[in-house]
Amino acid sequence: MPTWGEILSELSGLRQQGMKLPYDTVRRKYLGQLYAHTGREVILYASKWTQALGLPQEVLSITEEDLEGLMEVVHGLKGPGLDLIIHSPGGSAEATEALVSYLRSKFKDIRAIIPHAAMSAATMWACAADRIVMGKHSFLGPIDPQIVFARDGNQQLVAAQAIIDQFDLAQKQCEDPKLFPSWIPILPQYGPALLFQCRNALELSRELVAKWLESFMFKGDSAKARTVAQRLADHTQFKSHGRHIDRETAKSLGLVVENLEEDQILQDLVLSVYHATTHTFNGTSAVKIIENHRSRAFVKQVSVTQVVLGQRDRQPADLTPSGPDTPPPPANE
Repeated sequence: MPTWGEILSELSGLRQQGMKLPYDTVRRKYLGQLYAHTGREVILYASKWTQALGLPQEVLSITEEDLEGLMEVVHGLKGPGLDLIIHSPGGSAEATEALVSYLRSKFKDIRAIIPHAAMSAATMWACAADRIVMGKHSFLGPIDPQIVFARDGNQQLVAAQAIIDQFDLAQKQCEDPKLFPSWIPILPQYGPALLFQCRNALELSRELVAKWLESFMFKGDSAKARTVAQRLADHTQFKSHGRHIDRETAKSLGLVVENLEEDQILQDLVLSVYHATTHTFNGTSAVKIIENHRSRAFVKQVSVTQVVLGQRDRQPADLTPSGPDTPPPPANE
């Protein structure tokens, strides 16, 4: 299996042979080999979130514009099977719903392959597959939603369930006159619609995942689908939205999970694609890549310039669709 270092050596060797920017060549080589091995269509969806270095979250997350990327790379694919490689921190549940609806209208059988981690809404996306393929090093995440919460003039992400739980605690403790004064500076932060927003977000996550599990992974078992969705959304169990759910835990929750190591060639090729992708992120301005095995790609790029005192000047994001009919530019152009 080519390791991260061996893929780097391969890239270095191509540079020595005169290829200035070999990232796309190497990544696409392994995507093509993966298709040749499985006979299934392949789509890579990956963002630079594990190497973000201060990049804005909105360029790394699942957003509405990703539908354009999927439309670009689905063009020409015939199915019926799809291997969807996901490496993402998550993002919008509403955008994820659109991506799921589109892909499920195009492919009858979908495997979600997790080479490293698919968290939050990316876990929701994986739950819309017929099965999930994970290695010992692969992780999913809880699906409890996060709310943008304004505090002291700053914005931060807070678990919706934590906001609800804190308000419930306040209601109980404020009945005691001795405890009420300690809540006075906290309660004004609760806007008139905040609790409804939190409850609706929680319900949306559970409903979407339960619907997808029932439709695809569990083939009509609605009770099991609701139970698993509830477990994945249980903030009180995981205690952190960033908790990593490993393969054995995912299986114990009831998800249909296959071991990546059962097919050594598949494992080698999936990890080669993943390593080549992380090198692309390290060596170019690409921050998100949506790509198929036919070299049709939709690449999001953000130029970052190092300036005095380590501060970064971010330039506007650039979207670069490319396909086999016209040779795509290197990811850092």
